[in-house]
Amino acid sequence: MRRDLRIAREYPHPPELVWRALTEPALIAEWLMQNDFRPELGHRFTLRTDPAPGFDGVVRCEVLELDPPTKMRWSWRGGPIDTIVAFRLEEAPVFGRRGTRLVVEHTGFEGLPAVLVSFILGAGNRAIYGRTLPAALDRLARSGAGEPVGAPRACREERGLWWVLAQIFAPILRRTESKRAGRG
Repeated sequence: MRRDLRIAREYPHPPELVWRALTEPALIAEWLMQNDFRPELGHRFTLRTDPAPGFDGVVRCEVLELDPPTKMRWSWRGGPIDTIVAFRLEEAPVFGRRGTRLVVEHTGFEGLPAVLVSFILGAGNRAIYGRTLPAALDRLARSGAGEPVGAPRACREERGLWWVLAQIFAPILRRTESKRAGRG
């Protein structure tokens, strides 16, 4: 059993601004998670959020590809998943002005636990790329100096469908984790 995620969004901001949001640690923390990211090929870093059943709250990543300001690819390992996430930016007119089309592909969810996690992440991605990242981009664009405006906002503050799915799948993930550890 295998599943991949793909999300594409247009933002009314130039690719350079969107690239900054994807590659500057303070900005990544504003729309995604706390991190120790550096835009360097081969850099290993972590993303940190609240723990959940079968997940310690740490995503271990490595920069696998970096082609500023158009492409970036990371390994993404945490809980029951060992996947790849790729970001692709292209210039696109949005509302009659210079904007950016962002395509995010998160691939390699294999096996039942990983596929279940893909549904949780897929629901969370709608909020992240549909509300949280656009709000961070708007604040960044309004700041004039190009610095984030206001307090960083962690995605975990929004409890939506992803949270409901996490609660539903928690017993399954716990059982799978127990079997993997030889406790069941």
